[in-house]
Amino acid sequence: MGNSVRVVIAEDSVLLREGLVRLLTDRGHEVVAGVGDGEELIRVVAELAGRGELPDVVVADVRMPPTHTDEGVRAAVRLRQGYPGLGVLVLSQYVEEQYATELLAGNSRGVGYLLKDRVADVREFVDAVVRVAGGGTALDPEVVAQLLGRSRRQDVLARLTPREREVLELMAEGRTNSAIAGQLVVSNGAVEKHISNIFLKLGLSQSDADHRRVLAVLTYLDS
Repeated sequence: MGNSVRVVIAEDSVLLREGLVRLLTDRGHEVVAGVGDGEELIRVVAELAGRGELPDVVVADVRMPPTHTDEGVRAAVRLRQGYPGLGVLVLSQYVEEQYATELLAGNSRGVGYLLKDRVADVREFVDAVVRVAGGGTALDPEVVAQLLGRSRRQDVLARLTPREREVLELMAEGRTNSAIAGQLVVSNGAVEKHISNIFLKLGLSQSDADHRRVLAVLTYLDS
């Protein structure tokens, strides 16, 4: 491959797509195709692979037609599954934890997730494309920060016992202590003890007394 990489770009904005093509070709890389939706991306890569011309990397927007929700990242995940040697770099307007986690699941070689603002830093963007094409990883600092935060939140909930998690789930449903006791067939005192333990394990101090129940539920939902 040398210093030059072969790229397929998937971006429904023609202006941005042509801009990415120009950025890459001006720096000696070859853009072998530019497409505007996820299905076309999959079709083009399959055609190239069928001719023995699999690109080194795909650069794809997370949201593309027809629904502008997750077509791009879904296509990226399918391509990673079908072509393990293909690098995939996705671009997003903002961090979407679910999509980033799904993309990074399993083998993290040859994968990247950047915010579109990074494209403004031409050198950083081109370096990321080349790195992912070579089997490396390129993650936006904001992506890393949010995924680490999500991991920490999940670690906090992991401290709860199964019964404490049941109590917290019922709290999230808006149940009172008496209703929780009835649901779990335990005493009100047992429920109060479980809730006290939940507050302690989630780091919700006595000074947060007026809000601890809400904060506990928000921690649960955020995980």
